[in-house]
Amino acid sequence: MTLSSMVVSRDWQEVSVLECILGGLHMDVAVENEPQRAMARINRSKIDALIVDCDLNGSSQLLRELQHTAKAANTTPLVIMGGPQTGRQLDDTGALFAFEKPISVEQAVRTLSAARSLILDGRLRYHRAGLEVPVAVSCKGKRVEAFLVNLSQGGMQLHTDSCVDCAKPLQVAFELPGARSALKAKAEIAWKDQRGNVGIKFVNLAPRQHRTLQLWLAQQYFSN
Repeated sequence: MTLSSMVVSRDWQEVSVLECILGGLHMDVAVENEPQRAMARINRSKIDALIVDCDLNGSSQLLRELQHTAKAANTTPLVIMGGPQTGRQLDDTGALFAFEKPISVEQAVRTLSAARSLILDGRLRYHRAGLEVPVAVSCKGKRVEAFLVNLSQGGMQLHTDSCVDCAKPLQVAFELPGARSALKAKAEIAWKDQRGNVGIKFVNLAPRQHRTLQLWLAQQYFSN
């Protein structure tokens, strides 16, 4: 899965360095030298990582707009770059990372690698994989058969023709295709509708099983 990035700068020497590093991290790179054009592009499409040159005229306005634009909320600049004072601007700009110019390749690789990992962690945390496998739901000694609709790290949606109505924690058990053993977790009902769809939130999943689930979801994500 290739991620997308945008560099907002007119410093072509620094841009060239960033293009090489981002390419090595399997991230597509778009370059904009006009902050307002960059903002328009962000409003039109999803940008995973944004790098803004604070020395560029209009960059301050761009950063302010990003903090107050709902569509750009998930595209808050991960990285800002500029002079020695850049690091002190993190709180003001909402950026998570900063590095100084001229760019140190070692520092930029480390910073952008961390940003990429953060993006992927966020995507995988909320990624839902659709699949249809049986799920056993147990509550107060009563066992209900259901079918999985989709699955994430935090829970699942299932469908059942039986009544599932329990305020106490449930026990769910299911098998993932390719996994060596069944996954079992304590869970609770988050929501349900009149058509037999039930939202389940995991309350307790053993660390080893949680890791199995994470790896399985990552494999599904990157195979798409």
